[in-house]
Amino acid sequence: MEEVSSLMESYGERWRREERKKNKCAACYRQFNRMEHLVDHMRTSNVFNIRGCKFCLAILDSPYALRVHQDRCQLSGVNHGISAYMANLGLRDGLTIDNGYSRGPQVVALACKTVGGGSDRSLDLCARVCIIDENENIIFHTYVKPPIPVTNYRYETTGIRPEHLRDAMPLRQVQRKVQDFLCNGEPTWKIRSPKGGKARILVGHGLDHDLDKMQVEYPPIMIRDTAKYPPLMKTSKLSNSLKYLTQAYLGYDIQSGIQDPYEDCVATMRLYVRMRRQVHRRQDYPLASDPQNRNNFASWRQNELERMSPEEMLAISRSDYYCWCLDSA
Repeated sequence: MEEVSSLMESYGERWRREERKKNKCAACYRQFNRMEHLVDHMRTSNVFNIRGCKFCLAILDSPYALRVHQDRCQLSGVNHGISAYMANLGLRDGLTIDNGYSRGPQVVALACKTVGGGSDRSLDLCARVCIIDENENIIFHTYVKPPIPVTNYRYETTGIRPEHLRDAMPLRQVQRKVQDFLCNGEPTWKIRSPKGGKARILVGHGLDHDLDKMQVEYPPIMIRDTAKYPPLMKTSKLSNSLKYLTQAYLGYDIQSGIQDPYEDCVATMRLYVRMRRQVHRRQDYPLASDPQNRNNFASWRQNELERMSPEEMLAISRSDYYCWCLDSA
């Protein structure tokens, strides 16, 4: 019995050593018992901040090598490195008001996951929120404590358990943080146009639903919704799913099994950037709502309009939607 006990202790010690090796810092080779401790160490490591890939935890030879590697890492669709892991732990809260040093409106992507509430478990309750910047860095992630009891955690798709929400940030606090961050210190009424003010451009898929469940109001002029952008829609009234758009336009699969809001944010941001890079013939006043276009089809021009061919009428017509390529104009 003593030999068996000794062998078991030896095996257990060997197993613990092997586990620590899995959680070893690539910069200083320090070992940690748990992945969470390694993540905290990485966040404060100077070497990792300068030469460490936040996606796969690799340490590169130089900052230039890091930039080259990280571009490939992002484009490969690998979203489960340190940023995604820290997001799962709910460790990110970088929602700050910009002091006006950045040029043009900043672009951020938002996604949330909902659990079920109510007696029939069909009421959507916001339970997890993620926001990233244009470089796919996580700005904000938190689990959200709904204001009413959860009756269905929808674990198969959300991965959310009761312990995630027990001490989570209350919905009202999340709402206030996100609202202030998006408006960037400006009142909502002051946000008039995509080129005016300091408010941020908000990217997402089905943002009406997400913002409603978060109880956040945001002007439609600052929203870029991949579910409502006409070039990405099936028809003028039907939307494609984010899963389909990611496969068709970006070439990789998402939302298989448990769905990660960070993964959704990255997909919508990449779709937005791709659509923004479209090259069109520039028009001085491209939108039908612009005051300069009001007289194109005015009643006093009726006789002139009747003499026009369909091609001529098409030439003076204007689109009813804001094309995202105008964001980079």
